[in-house]
Amino acid sequence: MKVSGVFGGVCLLFSVYCAVDPFGHSPMSSFPGFDVFKVEMPAWSETPIENDSENLLQKSEIKFLNQLQGPESLAFDPSGRGPYTGVADGRILFWNGVDWTDFAYTSPNRSDGLCDPKPSILDYLKNEHICGRPLGLRFDRKNGDLYIADAYFGLMKVGREGGLATSLATEAEGIPLGFTNDLDVDDEGNVYFTDSSTRYRRRNFLQLVFTAENSGRLLKYDPKTRETSVLVRNLQFPNGVSLSKDGSFIVYCESSKGRLSKYWLKGKKGGTSEVMAVLPGFPDNVRTNEEGEFWVAVHCRRTRYAHFMGEHTKVRRFFLKLPIPLRIHYLLQIGGRPHAVVVKYSPEGKLVKILEDQHGKVVRAVSEVEEKGGKLWMGSVLMQFVSVYDL
Repeated sequence: MKVSGVFGGVCLLFSVYCAVDPFGHSPMSSFPGFDVFKVEMPAWSETPIENDSENLLQKSEIKFLNQLQGPESLAFDPSGRGPYTGVADGRILFWNGVDWTDFAYTSPNRSDGLCDPKPSILDYLKNEHICGRPLGLRFDRKNGDLYIADAYFGLMKVGREGGLATSLATEAEGIPLGFTNDLDVDDEGNVYFTDSSTRYRRRNFLQLVFTAENSGRLLKYDPKTRETSVLVRNLQFPNGVSLSKDGSFIVYCESSKGRLSKYWLKGKKGGTSEVMAVLPGFPDNVRTNEEGEFWVAVHCRRTRYAHFMGEHTKVRRFFLKLPIPLRIHYLLQIGGRPHAVVVKYSPEGKLVKILEDQHGKVVRAVSEVEEKGGKLWMGSVLMQFVSVYDL
């Protein structure tokens, strides 16, 4: 048999294998008929190049190692107590200064051992829709209520006594919330929050990253009417949300596009949205400090690979059909290793400060940055600890 014939036969078998994917190695094997979307990004040359050459995040203190699994959001109550954080098994925990205690939970279905502690964060994924997965947390500074963005149960609230949270919103304009992610509360009790996708649930967030689909929404819950309205639609993985210090606008992240945007609530621009800043990588949550600046947790820097794939949908669709394990796609996306980046922006969108752990030696991943008492408290949905950096 000629070499060309052998090569042709191998190519044919490989094509059939990719099309059938008998062992489910493709990251999209559970989503037949999936689509991919172009990510509108600036040219690669416009990606911010500022960096922290000293890797200052490596000076962070690791706290509560192996006491927490996936602490995404960190919040302090109006009295300054805490932090409070939501973890992988669906609970919200409170640090009382001595140890972690149960404070609240989002699901009433915590029986039969399904939500009991497990060895790994990944072990909770298959039951997240049963146990709940609290992500963004915010306190109402007036009455002490804690608002919760639960990825599966929607927008929720629990009083100062804790316990089972009450559901506030599970849909908007007749479309169910698919991946409730983060939130903030204004002085009137209005809640602004993100629904990252109506097609992919939180346990499939990597599929959302790879496809960059655009069903995400920025929403508002009005406590007086108990209605939820859509402020911005067709977003690609909207994530963190934070009000400006004066309450004139909201800042929200789009993880797929790697950018911050403003949605104006007041003034001549009220009801409109605009780009605030292009980020050096893919953001998670954003939080406002007492000076009105915005701390953004960046999961990792944008790589040339991720930039290329974001622009070229045909290539990305082909790669996603190959029997390549999800972990490999993820490592390619982040440049081979986890590495946390934290950036601070002025209200005008100017980069003020950048902190990194470029090699992921201490702070491998960060989901949120909360500034309190001259320190940065950093949580991560992927880690089993909290990082604290002394400013």
